[in-house]
Amino acid sequence: MSTASIVSIGNELLIGHTTDTNAAFICQQLLSIGVSVVSVYTVGDDIGQIVLALKRATDDADIVVATGGLGPTDDDLTRQAFAELLDAKLQLDSTLLETIRQFFAKRGLQMPEKNAIQAHIPAGAQPIENPIGTAPGICARFQQKILFALPGVPVEMKQMFEASVLPRLKQQGGKGFTVVRKIRCFGAGESVIAEKLGNLMGRQRNPLINSTVDSGVITLHVVADAKTKRQAEQLTKKDIEHLKSLLGDLIFGTDDQTLPEVVGGLLTQKHKTIAIAESCTGGLLAKLLTDIPGSSAYFTHGWITYSDKAKTEQLGIAPRAIEKNGAVSEQVASAMALAAQQKARSDFAIAITGIAGPTGGTEQKPVGLVYISVSSDNNCQTKRFLFSHTRDIIRHRAALTALNMLRLALKD
Repeated sequence: MSTASIVSIGNELLIGHTTDTNAAFICQQLLSIGVSVVSVYTVGDDIGQIVLALKRATDDADIVVATGGLGPTDDDLTRQAFAELLDAKLQLDSTLLETIRQFFAKRGLQMPEKNAIQAHIPAGAQPIENPIGTAPGICARFQQKILFALPGVPVEMKQMFEASVLPRLKQQGGKGFTVVRKIRCFGAGESVIAEKLGNLMGRQRNPLINSTVDSGVITLHVVADAKTKRQAEQLTKKDIEHLKSLLGDLIFGTDDQTLPEVVGGLLTQKHKTIAIAESCTGGLLAKLLTDIPGSSAYFTHGWITYSDKAKTEQLGIAPRAIEKNGAVSEQVASAMALAAQQKARSDFAIAITGIAGPTGGTEQKPVGLVYISVSSDNNCQTKRFLFSHTRDIIRHRAALTALNMLRLALKD
């Protein structure tokens, strides 16, 4: 398998002002054509540090992709660093200069002289067209390695990478094929899933199984290497079938499927409808469901009953029930779900009530305590959860957990 190293350039990355989404995108794209990323370097706007990072990257891998530092200002030093690494002078490309001038002219503007530096590339290197910005990229050879420099603006970088970098790398050919499939899980922690998998996550296996976590969603990446694409696909297929037998209902989808998409698909498939009554999530659950195109086929009603008064007036929850048990309780969650289902005349209803924080918790009812109820014609199931971390995370975890409870109810 061919190898690659990524160099992300810019002070904004080092101070945390900007998240480096470019590196993740490039890793995914390279892996799709059988190129494995072996290292990622992040450096500031210092020519010495950029050159050092480029040298390390060329020591690590066959392919180097640098992003950032191709703008027109004094702190944009990637082209100069490339020139120093290649031991070549920067040369003005008159065609590039005219292209940049036309970029401004089409917008009724005159090109600032500062932008002229963007028309300079190291002698012997090739420019990479930037159809939506002023910063052309650079392609060069160094010690039998191939180097690319692309702008740091994600929308420009992605378009140039897909249009120019990937085709060049495909032409030079890889040393095999890599296929990546994903298994998406919810309802258990990463360590619990790892225990269920046993030695399947061993580092010497092929396929290699990696795991990532985001808001309680565990994604298992099944990465297979083989001489042919078909062989790699067969390896992933075998592992995925085994994972499904081990994890069962913990798996809600594959590849890039989301919980709202899967739940929406089940509701549509079974011709069922859903109504929502939310308190602490403030409409987030309804948003997740209605973000899915076609959700009008199954989503009927939504109530945000944030206050006790709203729960009483909008859903008809008895004030005595709230006074006796508290708004955050199993009894009130169940009553909310049943009332929502009855009022909406829906097949299912979900209710969420809890304490998202950061204040409002007590020793008996701490921040993160959430009750979720799923009601149907046959059953009303209410569960108690204690989520941690920030207010946003608690609310998001609660909404996803509610969706997962509905998913399991629909499967039953």
